[in-house]
Amino acid sequence: MSVSTAAAAQSVCAPLPVLGRDVTVPLVTGGEVTYAALDYAASAPALQRVWDDVAAYAPYYGSVHRGAGYLSQLSTDLFENARRTVAEFLDCRADDQVVFTRSTTDSLNLLAAALPADCQVFVFETEHHASLLPWQDARVSYLDAPRTPQQAVETLERALADRDPHGPALVCVTGASNVTGELWPVRELAAAAHAHGARIVLDAAQLAPHHPVSVQDLDVDWVAFSGHKLYAPFGSGVLAGRADWLRAAEPYLAGGGASRKVTRRADGGVDVEWHESAARHEAGSPNVIGAYAVASACKALTEAGFDTLVARERHLIDTVRAGLAEVPEVRVLSLFGDDAPRVGVISFVVDGWNSSHFAAALSAEYGIGVRDGLFCAHPLVRTLLGSDPQSQGECGAPEAASGEKSLNAIRVSFGAGTPDEHVERFVKAVKELVRHGAKWQYRTEEGRCVPVV
Repeated sequence: MSVSTAAAAQSVCAPLPVLGRDVTVPLVTGGEVTYAALDYAASAPALQRVWDDVAAYAPYYGSVHRGAGYLSQLSTDLFENARRTVAEFLDCRADDQVVFTRSTTDSLNLLAAALPADCQVFVFETEHHASLLPWQDARVSYLDAPRTPQQAVETLERALADRDPHGPALVCVTGASNVTGELWPVRELAAAAHAHGARIVLDAAQLAPHHPVSVQDLDVDWVAFSGHKLYAPFGSGVLAGRADWLRAAEPYLAGGGASRKVTRRADGGVDVEWHESAARHEAGSPNVIGAYAVASACKALTEAGFDTLVARERHLIDTVRAGLAEVPEVRVLSLFGDDAPRVGVISFVVDGWNSSHFAAALSAEYGIGVRDGLFCAHPLVRTLLGSDPQSQGECGAPEAASGEKSLNAIRVSFGAGTPDEHVERFVKAVKELVRHGAKWQYRTEEGRCVPVV
């Protein structure tokens, strides 16, 4: 998309209405201000459209599957239609399964439990813990952080070339980094995996809220994402993809709904015949409202149009990056370089500042919510910072003298519901804090930096 086209798209595209857009918060310096929610990478605010859809369904809430009553049948239809909506949103293959889970973490742990015997897993150290940690019961190979997209592909190809070509293998990769926002070469990594007889699962937690995700176009075997990053409320997630490994595995949870037939044996035990559908891994009463909310968010983003949403977000990214570039003390973290395509996730450090102190001042003095720390991606952030994992920073004093290494970072993230004013206020606040310092006193309380009351 050209600059002029992007500008035109931005000028006609307002932020999507989200819950909390008019919430005001107190400032330690006096008065109140509309809260600027700039922590979308952790949890995006729910779309007003999603909340309205859930509220409209709430009076018809009922049990699902096998219920004879009207509300039960209505809820069952709504739950299964949500499954079809998600499959369309992800452009799944005809024989793929869509399993509803609690989150991306839950989805990837489900897949880890379904791995065939002696499966080897390949995962980059740059992954979020949700996709870095579930594989520890398998033969897992952790790959070093690449510095270019091409290097990522080459690193994976070398690792796959050394594996046993006859055994099963799985590659796990993010679509967009939750630390740098950079897009990963998913299609190329999938091609490399398949060329060496391996399968690939895409952690789309940070990608799906910002860009269209097509299982068929990217040629991935599975996709995992969370509702609470896709503008739906907490407690829902999705694992979508090939059915064979899921059908062959023991149910993720044993219980009602996963079982098709249970009989007593003569020796006093029980024989169980498990479902082969997605229900096999959805034991218990499912989160119908969560599934419906995810489907509603999928519809809302599709109807808004990703071309328009991407163009507007690119404008916000440019605003933030241009503003931070004007502050010499700020260093933006990146694996692939300044020109790498990215979503609205930017992490940085400020020379001479404790990151927790800086984030606390943004909140207390400007009403801006960001995140500080290692972002559940400890190996990646420490690689980018070159910091000692045993080091501790203290609030209220500079974390590091000028030129020394920072211990953690600050992350600003935004998306379809972010007004221009929020990112403009953020840039202005960064400049003021660096130039003039904090206006308030802060102290450490239970490991967090907080304003002194």
